[in-house]
Amino acid sequence: MTTDILIIGGGIAGLSAAATLAPHASVIVLETEDTLGYHASGRSAAMFLKDYGNDTVRALNYASVAHHETVGGGVLSPRGMLLVARADQYDDFKTEHAAFGMQEISMADAHTKIPILNPETCAHAAFRPDAHDLDADRLLQTYAADARRAGAAIHTKSPVTKITKSGGQWHVTAGGQTHNATTLINAAGAWVDEIAALAGINPLGFQPYRRSMARIPAPGGHDTSDWPFIDGVNESWYAKPDAGKWIVSPSDEDPVDPHDAWADDMVLAEGLARYEEMVTEPVTRLETSWAGLRTFAPDRSLVIGRDTSDPTFFWLGGQGGYGFQTAPAASRLVADLLTGNAPELDQSTIAKLSPARFS
Repeated sequence: MTTDILIIGGGIAGLSAAATLAPHASVIVLETEDTLGYHASGRSAAMFLKDYGNDTVRALNYASVAHHETVGGGVLSPRGMLLVARADQYDDFKTEHAAFGMQEISMADAHTKIPILNPETCAHAAFRPDAHDLDADRLLQTYAADARRAGAAIHTKSPVTKITKSGGQWHVTAGGQTHNATTLINAAGAWVDEIAALAGINPLGFQPYRRSMARIPAPGGHDTSDWPFIDGVNESWYAKPDAGKWIVSPSDEDPVDPHDAWADDMVLAEGLARYEEMVTEPVTRLETSWAGLRTFAPDRSLVIGRDTSDPTFFWLGGQGGYGFQTAPAASRLVADLLTGNAPELDQSTIAKLSPARFS
């Protein structure tokens, strides 16, 4: 039996595409792991800031706002974003807070938002109130439920081992079964280039980067629930509340091969030291740590569209750190391109997302 569309990857990209396409076509999703969203999607400290990313990513962000505000009663909750810098980092601080559309505030105001800021090292601060927490798990599960409700079949424990094409059909062997499809969507996260090569399609040069995270007790026993997301200038570290605890990341971006990522102890230690320099409460205990892979195309924009050599092979990759915030608009574009509907995004943005830009 042949399905219309086969999606490889059960993260936020693959599931949102499945949910958007299933009302229009027969859809199968293949996920290697036992659970959906196991890799990057399950390890995201998801935030939503409209002006995060380059201009192409921001176009997707803005087109995703309405969905995020309404789906399942809304997946966004107010958080705010605070940027801090040392005195010797002022030039970089000015550039960065302007890029994020933030307003410089006094250190007294900053201290009311984050009372553990160190007055001896923290010299500059800027704030933006409309940064939000994004409930990544709820968004992921909503898309999965919507896809199933519309008739999509979602298979976990289905690692893809072979891809061939004959008679105008793709034949994909995964989890001991062979699935046949007219269109193949490559939403395999860090493995997108590997899946392309397996299908006989030229890779585009995606690079996974490791991002590590540490969960620590609430600093000094404070109630952190109303604290904003806080970012060190030049993305040297960041921290945010997490279920009564406190998450700190060294904002590492080390290029790695696709794998089940884990945090590097030395990278975490160096990042926590940069964080500790700017606060008065030391890190006395690490409760847990983890890492995920953020995978980028060479120009750091998502890749959404038909391959130039075979239009039945569809790229949906390079989400980097923007997968959740861009998912609504990205998945609608996938559906529009595959069903022939007029896309809501402008043609310039669509061209900047297309794999044809690498030809």
